[in-house]
Amino acid sequence: MNYQELFERHRGKIVGVALGLAFGWFAIAYGFWKAVFVAVCVAGGYFIGKRVDERVDFGRFWNKLFREK
Repeated sequence: MNYQELFERHRGKIVGVALGLAFGWFAIAYGFWKAVFVAVCVAGGYFIGKRVDERVDFGRFWNKLFREK
């Protein structure tokens, strides 16, 4: 089994361990709340990047997100 097959079979575990390690390091180095802030920024960046990859119209998305009820 090569590394590509290993990554494809265990992608979630590998990414989860890497994220947990990074969060733990940030929490130790900078403090818990700063680490939480970095995690929120990373999640926001992922969300925006995913929408860009999917070619979502941000104007329509913004209006849908903040429409009046």
